[in-house]
Amino acid sequence: MAQNKTVETTNSVATFLSAIADDSKRTDSQQLVSIIEAQTGASPKMWGPAIVGFGSYHYKYESGREGDAPLVGFSPRKDALTLYLSSGFPEREPLLTQLGKHKTGKGCVYIKKLSDVNLDVLQELISHAFQYKQQTS
Repeated sequence: MAQNKTVETTNSVATFLSAIADDSKRTDSQQLVSIIEAQTGASPKMWGPAIVGFGSYHYKYESGREGDAPLVGFSPRKDALTLYLSSGFPEREPLLTQLGKHKTGKGCVYIKKLSDVNLDVLQELISHAFQYKQQTS
């Protein structure tokens, strides 16, 4: 059976965040940890080398691939903060229209900097994504 290569680690989230070279990206990442922690009640954990995840669930596809993944998470990538938020909940699209400057992928929301978005909408988006994933996993 194929396994997920991004697994929860014991690496320090604080150490990871403090090593972010770009000052504004580091500050935004630290703020994002606080926002997600407040919205989910879950503690941040490192997943693989560069994803900060909150909560976890086990998945298994028909192909046999299975593994664990965070319910929500983010990674401070070079081009943007990549938020890993479920795409299946009904409030997603209406909230995204109110979010502010962002791009989306299948299950990702890409934000250049937190000042580009409405933080109240972001908090709601995170909360809905987390609850949805908890209920459907």
